Amino acid sequence: MIVLIDTHAHLDFPKFKNDLDKVLGRARQAGVEAIINAGADQRSSKNSVALSRKYPQVGASVGIHPHSAAEVGGSWMDELASLAGSDTVLAVGEMGLDYYRNLSPREDQEKVFREQLRLACRVDKPAIIHSRDAHEETLRILKEEELPSRVGVMHCFSGDRRLAGDFLDLGFYISLAGPLTYPKSHALRDLLHYIPEDRLLFETDAPYLSPQAYRGKRNEPAYVKLVYERAALTLGQDLEKLAEQVYINAVRLFSDQLVDRI
Repeated sequence: MIVLIDTHAHLDFPKFKNDLDKVLGRARQAGVEAIINAGADQRSSKNSVALSRKYPQVGASVGIHPHSAAEVGGSWMDELASLAGSDTVLAVGEMGLDYYRNLSPREDQEKVFREQLRLACRVDKPAIIHSRDAHEETLRILKEEELPSRVGVMHCFSGDRRLAGDFLDLGFYISLAGPLTYPKSHALRDLLHYIPEDRLLFETDAPYLSPQAYRGKRNEPAYVKLVYERAALTLGQDLEKLAEQVYINAVRLFSDQLVDRI
């Protein structure tokens, strides 16, 4: 049996409000046995933990997305730290920098990013990193701050080979998503030949970034299978063998607790 893992989704978002049970059922039918639900702000992080307690298929991550950095309240770190200690929380994030939309001032983004990295170190859980149009700045901060023992993952990576090498050198895993399937994503597919097989992960970022077959529609965890399939085709590798390696990678990064959710 092929076991797939979606290492980054947002099932707590409103687009899944009316049919989450069906979404999870379709994921299971597609072979997706575990999903990491990434928190995006304080409320989302609470909801992420709640989902992980309700659904054995779902593990949680808690964090503040850079878009929400300017909106955190005075006690945000205490609240996030309390959530991060929960037994179903497997990572801290998503955190990082987004200089594409700049929905929060850059100084707020950097401050909240650094504080979350320090939290990840305190609870010793891997960091899920968001970086858009800010790769050099993200890399600088990651080099300046202490990182947790299992470091973390560059979520939905969109950089070039040089940047991938820099993040790999720090100990990060590289996660690829639906854009891998887009006809013009040649550079992204070329990265598959450069990323070590034991540092590779796949995700949906659902409800965003649907694979080519579902572009323009809501993404969901079942569709991560299309990302696996495109990667296997690109690498000339057997899908089952690739899925087994990614499963090993995910367990190594997110801890043996992930096995308990399968």
